Amino acid sequence: MSEIQLILISGRSGSGKSAALNALEDAGFCCIDNLPAAFLPELIERQNSMENGKSIAVSIDVRTPSTDLKRLPDFLRSFGDKLQSCKILFLDASTDILVKRFNETRRKHPLTDSNTTLAEALLRESELLTEIAEVSDLTINTDQLSPYDLQDILRRQLGVDSTGDRQLIITSFGYKYGVPTSADYVFDVRCLPNPHWIPDLRMLTGLDRDVASYLEGQEQVAEMQESIQNFLEKWVPEIFAGSRSYLTVAIGCTGGKHRSVYLSEQLGKHFRTRFENVQIRHRELT
Repeated sequence: MSEIQLILISGRSGSGKSAALNALEDAGFCCIDNLPAAFLPELIERQNSMENGKSIAVSIDVRTPSTDLKRLPDFLRSFGDKLQSCKILFLDASTDILVKRFNETRRKHPLTDSNTTLAEALLRESELLTEIAEVSDLTINTDQLSPYDLQDILRRQLGVDSTGDRQLIITSFGYKYGVPTSADYVFDVRCLPNPHWIPDLRMLTGLDRDVASYLEGQEQVAEMQESIQNFLEKWVPEIFAGSRSYLTVAIGCTGGKHRSVYLSEQLGKHFRTRFENVQIRHRELT
């Protein structure tokens, strides 16, 4: 039986539990929102019996029956060695901030009813979650945190990361056929010398050695490559740090067969030394 990694997320409604689950899902966790606490032992047994079972993250809060909520610390203690890597994450925010968030989203708090105001429900919720808050391994106040800030904290404090899944796509295209709708950045290289006007190169593409040799000998091409490369060197890490999972960079020339293909290949080779997942696509060559 293998040791299982479990991250249990709790906290008051509106404190960011869904954002935390999304971050853990991106990091490869099997995530379950609003798991009734009574189901936790069965989930752990089932997950722990599977070969190469995924680490799991579950959110348990006041939507579960209060009797089971009080027994949650006992549930966790009963699993002993099987939960050596268990972490309890407790999220909270000031009541004023939570009230503001509920007013903005117009969602109903699970404890409000015709006799209970939102502020009263939040106070009651805090009381019900006291025991979980007291045994938590990490408590985060999300008053001033965006979902991206929260994700960064989880990476540092819980040692989870999804950077290996981030994908940089570099695609060549021809302007005469339209700009790719999926492009995040578009670089126009039509100002560069065009192999199309050289008869021996016209029927070739930027993948062919003769075309590559021609373009390598052009000072403007080297300058363009360096400029695009420097821009991406600076900003791609910043964009990925903002929790983006995909980034598409489009390089366009007139027909999408020579200059854009060559530069996409060169940029792709360079950035494969920097990022784990770099894909090169040539739209007009498919």
